[in-house]
Amino acid sequence: MIRRQGSDVRRQGMVAVAIVLLGLAGCSSTPRPSVRVEAPGIKTEKPAAASTRPGGYYQDDGPGENAPPNLEAIPDAEPKPEPLHKFANRPYTVLGQTYTPDVSGKPYQARGVASWYGKKFHGQRTSSGETYNMYAMTAAHPTLPIPSYVRVTNPKTGRAVIVRVNDRGPFHADRLIDLSYTAAHKLGIIGVGSGLVEVESIDPANWTSAPTLTAPSEEKPQRVASAEGAGYWLQLGAFSVQANAEQLLAKLKVELGGLADALRIQTVDGLYRLRAGPFQTSIEANDAAMQLKRVTDIQPVLLR
Repeated sequence: MIRRQGSDVRRQGMVAVAIVLLGLAGCSSTPRPSVRVEAPGIKTEKPAAASTRPGGYYQDDGPGENAPPNLEAIPDAEPKPEPLHKFANRPYTVLGQTYTPDVSGKPYQARGVASWYGKKFHGQRTSSGETYNMYAMTAAHPTLPIPSYVRVTNPKTGRAVIVRVNDRGPFHADRLIDLSYTAAHKLGIIGVGSGLVEVESIDPANWTSAPTLTAPSEEKPQRVASAEGAGYWLQLGAFSVQANAEQLLAKLKVELGGLADALRIQTVDGLYRLRAGPFQTSIEANDAAMQLKRVTDIQPVLLR
């Protein structure tokens, strides 16, 4: 009888200690966001040191039901200097591999496969702690600083977008970057789920925003880049590989007829930029831009 009582006391004491330890564990550590890790066709959730969102889409992921009526009109991210996130730039491990974010500020340029993520993660928390908005111009990358800005170009079409990196992922050797739904839509890779892209970092301190093409009645676009020859220019794409710029140039010369004579490749800031021009007035430039958009579905950027 006495031994049984002693056993009961010891058992009660162990339970009390366990409860205290659990309470301390919950109070002494910072909550760790979940990492979503995917295999082809499968998505699971497990604790890890940083959060990510996979690209895709798979199964219940995909386009939202109430998408904005004109995704093309959603503006690109506007680069601006921002302090680095206190926690999202620490080394972390996912699926047995350790990733070390590069916060050195050195230029980044890479070519690889982009995927995208949609409604399954819409409204969830990103690695930066911000809420994921599939209709914003954002992206996830394993090692780029959070936050940071990059230009993503589809080399097949010359389309380019600027996105803000605020999340981690993708964690596949064959993928370079995960794009938001809108960014992927503007690059033309929604239907296939992924596509080859070129990614280059943007230094917000040296960034000058490019104006949206003005209506013919509006004059004086901002001076955003130097170009060979005076007048107005239309930029159709920027490439790190000269052969890609030449490939698009050859394709457009077949499609554009007389306007093809205005196309040329200019090397600016280490990139091969396909441009049309020069045009004497912004009205001429806008007329040419509308023709380019109508024939090629490329939205040029107006330069002066």
